[in-house]
Amino acid sequence: MRFLTHNRFWLLLALCVIVVVACTPFLEKRPQETTLHNAIIFVADGLRPTSINATDTPMLQEIRDKGVTFVNSHSLFPTFTTANASAIATGHYLGDTGDFSNTIKVNAPVKSAKNSLVPFLENNAVLKEVNKQFGANYLNETSLLAIAKNKGFSTAAVGKIGPVLIQDVTQDKGEPTIIFDDATGTPTGIALSQEITTLLSKNSLPLTTPSRGDNGKAGDSKIPGTKVANVAQQQYFADVTNQVILPLFKQRQKPFVLVYWSRDPDGTQHNHGDSLNKLVPGINGPTVQAARQNVDKNLAQIRTTLKKLGLEATTNIFVTADHGFSTISKESKTSYAATLSYADVPKGFLPPGFVAIDLAHDLQLSLFDPDNQNAPVNPTQGHFSRNGVIGKDPRKPDVIVAANGGSDLLYLLNKTKNKAGTQKIVNLLLKQDYVSGLFVDDNLGAIPGTLPLSAIKLRGTARTPIPSIVVNFRSFDTGCGNPTACGIEVADTGLQQGQGIHGSFSRADTYNTMAAIGPDFKQGYQDQAAVSNADVMPTLAQVLKLKLTAQGKLVGRVLSEALVGGADNLKSQAQTLESQPAANGIKTILKYQTVGETRYFDTAGFPGRTLGL
Repeated sequence: MRFLTHNRFWLLLALCVIVVVACTPFLEKRPQETTLHNAIIFVADGLRPTSINATDTPMLQEIRDKGVTFVNSHSLFPTFTTANASAIATGHYLGDTGDFSNTIKVNAPVKSAKNSLVPFLENNAVLKEVNKQFGANYLNETSLLAIAKNKGFSTAAVGKIGPVLIQDVTQDKGEPTIIFDDATGTPTGIALSQEITTLLSKNSLPLTTPSRGDNGKAGDSKIPGTKVANVAQQQYFADVTNQVILPLFKQRQKPFVLVYWSRDPDGTQHNHGDSLNKLVPGINGPTVQAARQNVDKNLAQIRTTLKKLGLEATTNIFVTADHGFSTISKESKTSYAATLSYADVPKGFLPPGFVAIDLAHDLQLSLFDPDNQNAPVNPTQGHFSRNGVIGKDPRKPDVIVAANGGSDLLYLLNKTKNKAGTQKIVNLLLKQDYVSGLFVDDNLGAIPGTLPLSAIKLRGTARTPIPSIVVNFRSFDTGCGNPTACGIEVADTGLQQGQGIHGSFSRADTYNTMAAIGPDFKQGYQDQAAVSNADVMPTLAQVLKLKLTAQGKLVGRVLSEALVGGADNLKSQAQTLESQPAANGIKTILKYQTVGETRYFDTAGFPGRTLGL
């Protein structure tokens, strides 16, 4: 009996040890599985991958070296800020979000845009009005920040006005996302909570965002633009992030998603004064170099704060640029507008609104300014307008031109909105040496020399009016040996030749910076597969365990190859699509890549007129 009792004791003890040992791995894994990670999307607006180096941008270089660097990255075309902001926010291509460019046509005049039908979207008041026109959500999709906040995450968006609000444009639903941008503290700014204003005061930070100062001065055709980076304003945004938002998020002990949208280097590249009316050095001068250093400094400050707060180990940082960048050319040998005289345009150069001026002239129709109560425009008297309403009566126009920069949007109405009218306008555009690639709404039929909007995912479930024609402009390089580092493009803009622009289908504009680092991303990994801004949101949603809903089907993919445990060496397939030739033999050619069913657009245009084609 004693023997049995003694053995039973040891048997039970052994069983307990076995159970504890067997359960130990599960006990160790449980906290890790229930810990939700954080995410920061750091957008370096207009940062080219070729400009990152260990001297000027050591923090960006470190993230690329130690985390994941995406060497085959893409902006969505048209390569503009609000367009790509909509993709970063929602994970959808532009055919679903309807944010086709920085300036688009809407359904009704926008009061805060001088009653224009083609408002510029980098403005909070404009975004609010446009939002109301399209069911309280003009994007027609739910953003990452909106999904995250409704699941109990803390959310914030900080930086450049326009794309910041787009990250959670439905502010009236759920707990508001914290918004800081250029307009904070002004009548058009998004109101701050009492909690935030108290923390600002406690940290001796202003309640109103500082202006850009001299960085906001673009100059003119005789006076060079800025020679300084956007230091003061961006330091304010960095201070707000590091002294108020991140400590608050730490205190709340909830997971968070933060979008930090750096205006530099974009704003400085647009306005710089290093190359007035000259193509060299263009956007490769010392002022833009200072802008790159500025954005890198802000990123380093944020990473330092994460480490100080003990958040580094649980926070993923996804760095992206909304687009690449090029230097502006204002030269054309075929444009009627370039033959006219204007007060602030060098002789022979293209004025702002040259597409509208040329089309109105060739169609023998009147031109009106939609940004000035549809006032008549007489180009022969030195008048021009950035956007244009073309027709006999501005209330019933035939064409509306939304001028954007490296590409323009045309909306055909009334008698031109049919195959015959479209063909006539396409024929006029094909004669211009500044055009390189035309994309036409599928509903208007197949037009020789053009490709359909659906080929580049510009037709989907968008609520906003769909452009009839997207006009891409000519691009080339200065022969520096690295074409995407010294790209040039014709641009429909008020900026000067030699300053910076984007928006075209040049590879210099579609080639953006993308990198990631954090607990869910591989270390020291170079991703060769094609990726784009539409992939950022679904990738982060997966690592944050957030369920996505969608109206449209034009979506990015989860970058599984870049995540811990993901398969290596994912392959992309190169593809080419050519239009039928126009009567003069010109074709629009599109080069793109696919990963599964997902398309990535490299470059497009006419042979010999688009960089990278």
